[in-house]
Amino acid sequence: MRFSLAAFSGLLLLTLPATVLPASAQTSIFLTPVPNAPFSAVVDVQRTIIRSDGSVFNLKSIRGLARDGIGRIHNESRMLIPATSTSTPEIDHIHLYDPRTRVSTELDARKRTFYSQTMNHPPSTVPPTVRFGSPSDTGVPKNDFSEEEDLGSQEIEGVSAHGVRETQIIPAEGNETGKEITITDEYWYSDELRINLVIKHSDPRKGTTTLTVTHITRGEPDPALLEIPEGYTRAGAAQLAPQATK
Repeated sequence: MRFSLAAFSGLLLLTLPATVLPASAQTSIFLTPVPNAPFSAVVDVQRTIIRSDGSVFNLKSIRGLARDGIGRIHNESRMLIPATSTSTPEIDHIHLYDPRTRVSTELDARKRTFYSQTMNHPPSTVPPTVRFGSPSDTGVPKNDFSEEEDLGSQEIEGVSAHGVRETQIIPAEGNETGKEITITDEYWYSDELRINLVIKHSDPRKGTTTLTVTHITRGEPDPALLEIPEGYTRAGAAQLAPQATK
């Protein structure tokens, strides 16, 4: 079965517990399947949710990333847990992709099942957003309510990254609070690894999300990370197909 790049991107979102609001696009590091840049890393996820009563709920998670010299990728999705918890977040899904065959495989870690699909065209070699810190100066169209700030370059985990901060202003008359709202998105993009190393999102109505790529190890990852683990069985199309439409 073939499916679109939009569906491919949707499968990379980090899953939240049922008692928590659905994840936004900012809870994912898009791992580009490019060759000749192998590495493995851990993404630190910090999430703050502002409830309707004004109280704040702090969450955290981690997720593993890996890419080999061919461009095959391993991208974990783990549950968000309370920030005070000392337990390790449970793996929910694992996404595998092989650019040679365009086969995308979704592993359900809890059910120990997998489902493979062939993409109708290769995925992007840069994160699927026009708002990333690339020297190419590609940003969202300017308008009266948004501005983009070049944050320059810095090293993150020994890797050079270029930052961009986008600020959007929602006028008081255009939102439910009756007050002007400032929303910020910050991206630190590495041309060397072709991924965002840091993503920060802040919305005073909903909370904040920060993703930071840590523990970067250059070189070939464990080959087992890029294969379907033993003991997994193939799931029927009807079981996983709805996820591709989210």
